[in-house]
Amino acid sequence: MKARLVDFGEIEIDGQRYDYDVVIDQGKVHKREKKPSKAYREQYGHTPLSTDEEIPWGGKRLIVGTGAYGNLPIMPAILEEAKQRGIEIVALPTDEACRLISKKENKKVRAILHVTC
Repeated sequence: MKARLVDFGEIEIDGQRYDYDVVIDQGKVHKREKKPSKAYREQYGHTPLSTDEEIPWGGKRLIVGTGAYGNLPIMPAILEEAKQRGIEIVALPTDEACRLISKKENKKVRAILHVTC
């Protein structure tokens, strides 16, 4: 899979551009539905990544692109759930997360990419 941060607010995955947060689950890309996490927005100053969302659990690693400036909050419950499932969370600014995804030779990547902040 080839991924890159094109600009603030836009990423490209395998030639397709997205101007919204995405979830990658084993080669399938879809929009991140962050509405379930909006209830925590005031507490975090930004809509965080929470277990209320659809998270692509599975495999050994979940890559989280935390935005252009690395400001996406990840709620502690996400980290705890990952630990219980034996999944490593790799949280990096989105440009670095895209480079890491691009190094993967197969379609087994699981990731959540935030395109702003």
